[in-house]
Amino acid sequence: MLVINSRLLGTPVLSVQAGGPIANVASAVVDPNELKIIAFRLEGPLVNRGDANLLDVRSIREYSNFGMVIDNIDELIADDDVIKIANVLELNFDLLGLKVKTKKGTKLGHITDFSVTSEDFIVQQIIVKRPIVKAIVDPELTISRKEIVEVNDYEVIVKDEEKVLKARAEKEDFVPNFVNPFREQGFAPAKTDEKED
Repeated sequence: MLVINSRLLGTPVLSVQAGGPIANVASAVVDPNELKIIAFRLEGPLVNRGDANLLDVRSIREYSNFGMVIDNIDELIADDDVIKIANVLELNFDLLGLKVKTKKGTKLGHITDFSVTSEDFIVQQIIVKRPIVKAIVDPELTISRKEIVEVNDYEVIVKDEEKVLKARAEKEDFVPNFVNPFREQGFAPAKTDEKED
């Protein structure tokens, strides 16, 4: 299931041991090399007391409408407990706000949000707010992970604009390849053998 990052913020983190919520998601830690959320920074009265306020996504047992379920509060870690997470935190990388350009150098806008899969938290789409001139026709673009060529500290490079827009048009022109048996077409009411008087 795809989940938008802005909807993840504020999500309750539930502990099986505590039998209820222990914190809320404050922000996501995104690894720019894999374009994947690797941890969540949490906030709340139980986690703000110490420095262990990060939740490694590998500790999440389940994500649902109720929130993220973990075993217990001992799953939370400090910034330097896991080397990979510590290295990403040192980069001070934030996907939100990055400029988006094509390989040819055409400016497409900047990232305002992104969506991830709820199973592994891999970034699948970026949502790009268009520049003022282009926003008149198309205020935002949703660009698939497949269209991303490079991510650096300042910008995300995607394939040519025509390819991005073509991929989007093909997605919008999608027609399901199934027939709904409950539609009226092709079905006629059953005839009765009653004779008129």
